[in-house]
Amino acid sequence: MILENGVIRTLDASLPVARALAIAGDRIAGGVGTHEAALPTQDVVDLGGRCVVPGFTDAHVHFLQWSLAQRQVRLEGTRTLDEAVARVAEVVRDGPPGRWIRGTGWRSGEWQPPVEPTKDALDTVTGDTPAALMAKDGHSLWLNSAALAAADGDLQVPGGVVELDERGEPTGVLREESAWEFRRTHVFDRIGDEERLEAMRAGVKLASSRGVTSVHDKDGWLGDLRLFQRLRDESVLNLRVWQSLPHERLDELETLDFRAGLGNEWLRAGYLKAFMDGTLGSQTARMLDGSGVEITSREELEQIVRRAARIGWPVAVHAIGDRANRDALDAFEATRDEWAPSGLRPRIEHAQCLAPEDLPRFAQLGVAASVQFSHAPSDRDLAEGFWGDKTDRAYAFRSLWESGAVVANGSDAPIEELDPLAGIRAGVLRTIDERPAWHPEQALTVEQALDATCVTPAWLCGDERRRGKLLPGFLADLVVLSTDPVEDLGGCEVVATMAGGRWVSNPPPWE
Repeated sequence: MILENGVIRTLDASLPVARALAIAGDRIAGGVGTHEAALPTQDVVDLGGRCVVPGFTDAHVHFLQWSLAQRQVRLEGTRTLDEAVARVAEVVRDGPPGRWIRGTGWRSGEWQPPVEPTKDALDTVTGDTPAALMAKDGHSLWLNSAALAAADGDLQVPGGVVELDERGEPTGVLREESAWEFRRTHVFDRIGDEERLEAMRAGVKLASSRGVTSVHDKDGWLGDLRLFQRLRDESVLNLRVWQSLPHERLDELETLDFRAGLGNEWLRAGYLKAFMDGTLGSQTARMLDGSGVEITSREELEQIVRRAARIGWPVAVHAIGDRANRDALDAFEATRDEWAPSGLRPRIEHAQCLAPEDLPRFAQLGVAASVQFSHAPSDRDLAEGFWGDKTDRAYAFRSLWESGAVVANGSDAPIEELDPLAGIRAGVLRTIDERPAWHPEQALTVEQALDATCVTPAWLCGDERRRGKLLPGFLADLVVLSTDPVEDLGGCEVVATMAGGRWVSNPPPWE
């Protein structure tokens, strides 16, 4: 196949723009930049002036949770508690009686007047139907009385927070480990495999339509690896999965001598995931002023990283607050003699608030910053409210890039939507509404944002010689865009997606 009459952005410095692209089987063939006439059969695709870039990778996604969220109560954008409750009421009215109500997306920091959710507010519309609603940041859970009753008072776990009212009774809000344990035990365990798989099949199609050819998944604790295997066996897994496993599985991995990277070109178990702290929205991010929630200490992370390195596993650790990021960097520095000689590529997820003296340490240590461009404009109001004196060092994507750090971009879906083009716009424009750019000094160029979305994630998987660029011998994973994003980012849309030399969304011809 030959793609011609368009702009080919290879994302390789030696030949950044080509005028044609030759594909043979699942690979990019020779003759990039010329009209290659030596292919056995010539299926010529007229791009009609469109642009081709390497396939997008979402470097941080909770794929099963995002897929299920497409079918749940969506509370994003609610501006008051009453509006959120009204959306729940619609589902109660239309749904089967007694079935658990699941939802996501509320953010109490955006509600006016300021108020925290309570079980009582939900009880007025749900009655005896249990309801569990995840916050937008994924670190707080809002329950009604019927859902709380399912726990039979067993709510507090290490690293968790149970909000209490003036009587010492649970308000209905759980945070961090308490929220996750309840969700595991009482929400996800009630969802059968067929419902999960049905949602994931639809999720793969939707992701492909948005140009996604690869994801770094964070839902290993939910058994995603097994579910992705089912999709692979059904031949419907049209994106490449770099799957995390929770660090709590280290004992089993050591016993089995299970090395990272086991799998095939579509599905590999590749890295361990740990958490240092909470989030900005839940006010549980661990800060240098002493506030926040510690989920994993620096000493504990050191042990995790050392043990993981000895069996060949890189570690990705969630760190939001400046104290959490410092502790994570300290742990990676203390263990560098273990992971660096093995060529492991550790990463800090989010890296949202950094002390100035810690920012250059990512590049110095060789720790990647796995960030989410869309978080900056989405979180701007919360950051101004909770980190008002620190926003000049929050979401510091340009500073990280210029320091020499490896920067990868993801969505954190379902926290934000799995939509790489929207994330690229957020990184370049630093706004998602009519307001001026928020801290425009931290904006990236389109080329940098593309690199963080296409090239760096492939490097984190060890695939830098086979994915992430449009070069001879690389896998034919690519996206056709309506316009060249470097020239017209605002009007740019995904037209079609190819993975492994096959059109997986909207094959040509196009109007």
